[in-house]
Amino acid sequence: MFLKFIKEIIFFFMTVLGMLGNISVSVNYMISWWGGPEKKPIHLILIHLAFANFLILFSKGVPNTVVALGLRNFLDDIVCKILIYLQRVARGVSICTSSLLTVVQAIIISPRASGWRRLRPQSAWHILSFFSFFWILNALISVNLICSATSINLNISQFKSEDNYCYFMLESQKTKWIVLPLMVLRDSVFQGAMGAASGYMVHLLHKHHQHVLHLQNSKLLYRTPPELRAAQSVLLLMLCFVFFYWSDCAFSLFLSLSLVYNFLMVNIQKFLVLGYATFSPVVLIHRDGLLTECWHAQWEKLGKYLSNFSIQ
Repeated sequence: MFLKFIKEIIFFFMTVLGMLGNISVSVNYMISWWGGPEKKPIHLILIHLAFANFLILFSKGVPNTVVALGLRNFLDDIVCKILIYLQRVARGVSICTSSLLTVVQAIIISPRASGWRRLRPQSAWHILSFFSFFWILNALISVNLICSATSINLNISQFKSEDNYCYFMLESQKTKWIVLPLMVLRDSVFQGAMGAASGYMVHLLHKHHQHVLHLQNSKLLYRTPPELRAAQSVLLLMLCFVFFYWSDCAFSLFLSLSLVYNFLMVNIQKFLVLGYATFSPVVLIHRDGLLTECWHAQWEKLGKYLSNFSIQ
């Protein structure tokens, strides 16, 4: 009973914290994007990533939180299919967007003489075509869930697994051999690009660090460019992604091979699914000081408006 209570509390706080964090990140970057003199592609990518992570928490975290609080059988078959499908699509989009974020940031900080510099997005609107591709790709890969997911309210005997409010019906081997390779290929391609871009950024940041040490030894002042500070934030975000993604894979593999139902392992795996969506906005808010900068700018605007109003 005590473990069940702890599970409810953790699920609730992870869901609420993650949803509020992603909303905060989206709003702050929207303000920066629309109010700033330059439309930065990175801001648009981060807004899209926060939106995808919000959908994961909404479709996965909210139903599980409600179920954990003791309310069962509250979803009909159609809503169950929508939530499961939306969760899988949003998770795939989050993976693809994280990869795009890393690659674009690596291109931005690349030296001017580098050939990668030519691939730098000329406009933030060029990024929108990638977003459309990500949604279409993941929507097609996950389309099998529309048929296999069903509500626990239905009295059907053949089920593969349980998610508290929805079941997965057994799929044909043909469907498995089509969907699974596509998911593995998607993850391999995008995570391979993410790893290569992250390694390239680590190399550039190391060179920059050596340059800073040289200037400090020469008693010269040098400030880290904002692009490199942003690259450090992206690398920290990717470490967060790698930790939760591969931990989730390891636990999922263990549970699939285990012959005994392990309550603790099952719930840890559920928490890991929500981990990246929950803690990625925390990483951005803490590393970039989004809330402080945004509220400071808004207070300055309000102060100027009030001073002008009082003069009139």
